[in-house]
Amino acid sequence: MSSDETPNVPAARNSRDAVREKAQQVHAQLSRARLMRRVIIGLVAAVAVGAVGTAVAFAVGSSMSKPELSPSGMTGDGVTVNDVALASGTSGSVPAASPSPSPTSAAATPTPKTTEKAVAPTDIHIYVDYLSAGASEFEKANARQLASWIKEGAVTVTYHPIALLTASSNGTKYSLRAASAAACVVTYSPDQFFDYNHELLTDQPKVDSDGRTDAQLADLAVAVGVQNVKKVRSCIEGQDFVGWAKDATERALEGPLPGSKNLKLNNEALIVVGGEAYVGALNDPAEFSQFVLTTASDQYYGAVNPTPTPTPPATPVPSETPAS
Repeated sequence: MSSDETPNVPAARNSRDAVREKAQQVHAQLSRARLMRRVIIGLVAAVAVGAVGTAVAFAVGSSMSKPELSPSGMTGDGVTVNDVALASGTSGSVPAASPSPSPTSAAATPTPKTTEKAVAPTDIHIYVDYLSAGASEFEKANARQLASWIKEGAVTVTYHPIALLTASSNGTKYSLRAASAAACVVTYSPDQFFDYNHELLTDQPKVDSDGRTDAQLADLAVAVGVQNVKKVRSCIEGQDFVGWAKDATERALEGPLPGSKNLKLNNEALIVVGGEAYVGALNDPAEFSQFVLTTASDQYYGAVNPTPTPTPPATPVPSETPAS
């Protein structure tokens, strides 16, 4: 045997075959790796798309399955206050009203040639945006007077929460949320609505401020002594009647307003008495009282002594000529 024989070194062909085989193995491994990556990426994408689709379907399904809630205890988007007693310890400052005749007593003053007639309460509709300075002025000046008339049965007062200043609270939509909160109190604790409405108006946030949070609106309801505290809080913090408040405002803008022939909501503090809009000073209780008394009197005497209908003259009957 010669010394240059190397039996342990593979032949050239065998070496090439081995390298080729190894390359094929590596290629196969890389191919499998790339395939696995593609499969994994595809699965992740499918899961992501499925999750998004599920979320969208859930959101759409939830919005479709959850009907818009409407408050109870309201007629014509308003709550009629039948009895009032401002809660002690409320923060609103209500000046004592000077003595003034009630609408029923003024209307019932006897005059010659009138027929006795029962005096009906005068309808007063008050539209309030809880961010409106005018609505706040009117409440501070007239709450005590209105409460007195309500107790006497001289008037029926219906409050209509509206939301015209929704864009004036730094994006928090305070007017809309406050109107919704008022509807929550009407629904679950109606006897405390007058107090809650009074507090919202007299302890009012400034325009272009954030206003109260939903939790603070609920806290205020608890402070005035609402019943069913858990339901009221859940309703307010869940903004249950925000959709209703928006729709009620749109209905008022379209008109006609309840109790009127053709009036529409034209400002965030509108008072309608006997179907007529009050255009006097909002912070002058004497002027408002005179308007209510005049309206009540006109309605009463217009019903007692209606304008007589002219009677057509009788057609003359020709006389018969005696026979000759």
